[in-house]
Amino acid sequence: MIVGHFPESRLRRLRRTKFARDLVQETALSVKDLIYPVFVLEGKNISAPVASMPGIFRGSSDKLLHTCEELVALGIPAIALFPVISDEKKGLYAHEAYNPDGLIPRVVSELKNRFPDLGVITDVALDPYTSHGQDGIVDENGYILNDETTEILKKQALCHAEAGADIVAPSDMMDGRIGAIREILDKHSHHLVLILSYAAKYASHFYGPFRDAVGSAKSLGKGGKETYQMDPANVAEALREVAMDIEEGADIVMVKPGIFYADILSRVKQQFSLPTFAYQVSGEYAMLKSAFKAGFLSEDACILESLLCLKRAGANAILTYFAMDAARLLNQKK
Repeated sequence: MIVGHFPESRLRRLRRTKFARDLVQETALSVKDLIYPVFVLEGKNISAPVASMPGIFRGSSDKLLHTCEELVALGIPAIALFPVISDEKKGLYAHEAYNPDGLIPRVVSELKNRFPDLGVITDVALDPYTSHGQDGIVDENGYILNDETTEILKKQALCHAEAGADIVAPSDMMDGRIGAIREILDKHSHHLVLILSYAAKYASHFYGPFRDAVGSAKSLGKGGKETYQMDPANVAEALREVAMDIEEGADIVMVKPGIFYADILSRVKQQFSLPTFAYQVSGEYAMLKSAFKAGFLSEDACILESLLCLKRAGANAILTYFAMDAARLLNQKK
């Protein structure tokens, strides 16, 4: 690396004027980098606020269509769809997860008919559908059964693909599920459906508001997910997880959470050079919103900086609850 020496080299020369700063900027954040996570529930004309996520709502499909109109107008390229399932449809074996007439398949079909160019990403996971709030089938000792769970995830992914999902996103962290899902999608002629793998998903304490939003927090109770989600202390294990998912056919890999795991994001991007997404999770969003409300931080500036940091760390795209706010700010700069 050429460093240079003071006073011949004065790095502040490059920072003196705005045009020079713009010309040498190394990382840029665009509206096209944003994915908006949305929560959908049964019914009509429902828009219920998520108390732990100020500004975020659980909405019925008609409300979601109005939201998507705004997303398209803002230029946001994709949404990530998460279901809120009523208690009577939850069970030990998550049968509703692959019901072709269920909430997510119906909403996906409606969205693709109305907004064919808006990317629709569906969550492939069982926790919204299980009565215990875990991401899989539980044995008599409370352990999540890997292969039995994967069989259900295959059905769920196929169900979503047949409804028209552009990307299926397994977020469960079962071993071998990417290869199993790729195989069943290809077998049923869904070769073009992308798989976004939550390849490095940590057993983080920053998911709490999300679990409130989808209604799994109540079911989960004091239970944890440490037997399948990753230990926050581990780095090498994350790289193994990513490598295995790539070998099994993942088109895109994800690191979750985002801000607090930017070191993992950077390592994954540098080592594998595969399209890599980051998820700025509900707890990260809630923390920032609390600081904004208290007047401790500048809202507009910190929203954009937090996302730019994830881009700088290697994210090709970012799932963020700030997507609409960020898009408005970025569009104002044009």
